[in-house]
Amino acid sequence: MKTLRISILSTLFLFFAQLTFAQTKSETFKVAGECGMCKGKIEGAAKKAGASAAVWNEDSKVLTVKYNSTSSNTAKIQKAIAATGYDTPGFKATDEAYDKLHACCKYERAETAAAKACCDHASCTKSACMKEGTCSKDAACCKEAGCDTKDCCKKS
Repeated sequence: MKTLRISILSTLFLFFAQLTFAQTKSETFKVAGECGMCKGKIEGAAKKAGASAAVWNEDSKVLTVKYNSTSSNTAKIQKAIAATGYDTPGFKATDEAYDKLHACCKYERAETAAAKACCDHASCTKSACMKEGTCSKDAACCKEAGCDTKDCCKKS
């Protein structure tokens, strides 16, 4: 009876050990940033979002995170980082969050494909939208294309 009890306990221990180990994931992805101050904010945001470990390389701009997949995921971590002002592959920081970054932390932001298409009116078939190859800032066209809040469609 004692041997059976020890055998059951050993099996349960091994099962839970494997279950816990299988839930730990490691991911790497790019995070825009510039300096050591960025490193602290990026790694801190990742840890607050559930990463058990987070290391951002200032030169390669790559963040390596480890997390328990039952309590966090890459999307949650990337969203938290974007909320602090840093663009990730899955989430772009809002202009408000980016503007709050210290001057040394401001990185060159890539224009999103949607914003570029909007400003180029690639999807707009109305010739009224374009004037000499640029946006005519025609309010109706910009609204129809969904670009009325973009700088390219705002009246100067």
